[in-house]
Amino acid sequence: MNITRRTFNTALSLTGIAAVLGVSPWQFIADANAQSPAEINQAGALGDMALGSKDATVTIIEYASMTCPHCAAFTKDVFPKIKSDYIDTGKVRFIFREFPLDQVALAASALARCVAKDDAPKYFAIIDILFKQQNDLTSDSLATINRVGKQAGFSEQMIKDCVQGDPAIQKGILDVREHAYKTLKVNSTPFFFVNGTPVKGETSFDSFEKLIKPLLKS
Repeated sequence: MNITRRTFNTALSLTGIAAVLGVSPWQFIADANAQSPAEINQAGALGDMALGSKDATVTIIEYASMTCPHCAAFTKDVFPKIKSDYIDTGKVRFIFREFPLDQVALAASALARCVAKDDAPKYFAIIDILFKQQNDLTSDSLATINRVGKQAGFSEQMIKDCVQGDPAIQKGILDVREHAYKTLKVNSTPFFFVNGTPVKGETSFDSFEKLIKPLLKS
């Protein structure tokens, strides 16, 4: 069965998702809870997608949206250097958490989850592709998600089943977003926690290195 624009848009309808999942994904009331390490480290029902040693001295958590240009810039310009210098050398563990800002970002995140399942390197490869094709994703989301899904070995039916027919994945992504907004005060993307310290906005490699190096010595 082909994915038509009508079924695709229906699948991405915020009203429809909220009705099915019993959540209100884009409207939150921030509370006054303090951020604790346990709250920051809390993974959602889908589990965290992470690269690097579990024993690393430094943990970086990124909240990002697949349609956020600053997130794409970080992934293209900053993340590769962090990966080669700190993640691949066992010094940093890097966790990526979805914080979709719109319906298209939610669909793209769901596709990455479906394709990767529990394979973190595959997941990071898919989001890297999606970020590199972000202009296409925002201008023609249906064609781009279909193309990336097929490149990953999915049929159109499998893509449709993921984007439209798997509410558990959508709910898992939205639950993480809600926890981040309400409890951790994440209100923009990209948003990072470096060993629990919040870092907001697009950040250079040098800025991250200044945060990481003292933590490695402590």
